[in-house]
Amino acid sequence: MDDEGQGTGGLEPAPYRPRAENRAHRGRGHHFRHRRSSNAGAPWRGTYAALDLGTNNCRLLIARPSGDGFRVIDAFSRIIRLGEGLSATGRLSEAAIVRAVGALAVCRDKMVNRGVTRARLIATEACRVAVNGAEFLEVIREQVGIELEIVDRKTEADLAATGCTPLIDPQARGVLLFDIGGGSSELVSLAQSEPTMRGPPRPVVRSWVSLPVGVVTLAERHGGVRVDRAVFEAMVDEVAIFVAPFTAAHGGNLDGVHMLGTSGTVTTIAGIHLRLPRYDRRRVDGCWLSDVEITGVIDELIAMTYEERVANACIGSERADLVLAGCAILEAIRRAFPCPRLRVADRGLREGILVKLMREDGVWSYHGGPA
Repeated sequence: MDDEGQGTGGLEPAPYRPRAENRAHRGRGHHFRHRRSSNAGAPWRGTYAALDLGTNNCRLLIARPSGDGFRVIDAFSRIIRLGEGLSATGRLSEAAIVRAVGALAVCRDKMVNRGVTRARLIATEACRVAVNGAEFLEVIREQVGIELEIVDRKTEADLAATGCTPLIDPQARGVLLFDIGGGSSELVSLAQSEPTMRGPPRPVVRSWVSLPVGVVTLAERHGGVRVDRAVFEAMVDEVAIFVAPFTAAHGGNLDGVHMLGTSGTVTTIAGIHLRLPRYDRRRVDGCWLSDVEITGVIDELIAMTYEERVANACIGSERADLVLAGCAILEAIRRAFPCPRLRVADRGLREGILVKLMREDGVWSYHGGPA
């Protein structure tokens, strides 16, 4: 369900080589960097790219401004498990780096072929905590020819909020946004968005926290293949410890508050609830789930065998050992913040990056009013 596009040709993915060989085999792509427009005050008429290299996924969006938003012209997503084994060794493994190099080479080719002129390419939790994270960035710079930026947790939470604000119910008193990642999970308390004359709404962040647990790290500690109710509850209990301080500070009256979830976990739950024969972003992004509906899907997943999860079109072999870890993180959040409604977002960091880049370039303010 996670592959949004394939490579469009051009260059073959560069193979990963040990660092001793790096200098003789440099990347053949352009050195894309996060750079500002040199023509401040004028509209940027180029093509934008946003790349999110996470603990589990490598995702790319390429878009051009259109009206009050943007139009996606190309996309790519691949599960690479960059953080596989990281919690045990503290290092990115060579096998994981090989997978990352291949996926990032596809992303580079897409950016070259689409004529990208403005990009921000970020890496998150796996690269933040790995002792060889900086070395990995140098491998990518030399072999793939792109510059990755390791962002901090606050930036990650802000980008997720920026990407998801169009899905906030305008009648809501507040929103609890969560982003369940591979190596960390972010919780953000949002007020109603600030009005804008043009362009997407701006998030109003009341508070946020980054939990040091994600689907990869949790599944590696508890196992993701055979998950019964006891294992599931053990995972929930572990996550609850991390959620508790945020709950103590920002729980309380939840009248008029809804949840907004962005992650493979919630999009998978939505796909299963909707009984989709294959994943369909158009039906999932923006859909609402009730508390009862979410509980029903989680119970169904716990009752499934690993093989049944693999066979489900909205899960597949790449997510079958991770989906219940994600559900456990969600369950810990739900128990701490019992909101009756959850809105599902098949959007997040990449969309947030694109919005911020376009705002910096005055894409919407140029057309009148503050962006």
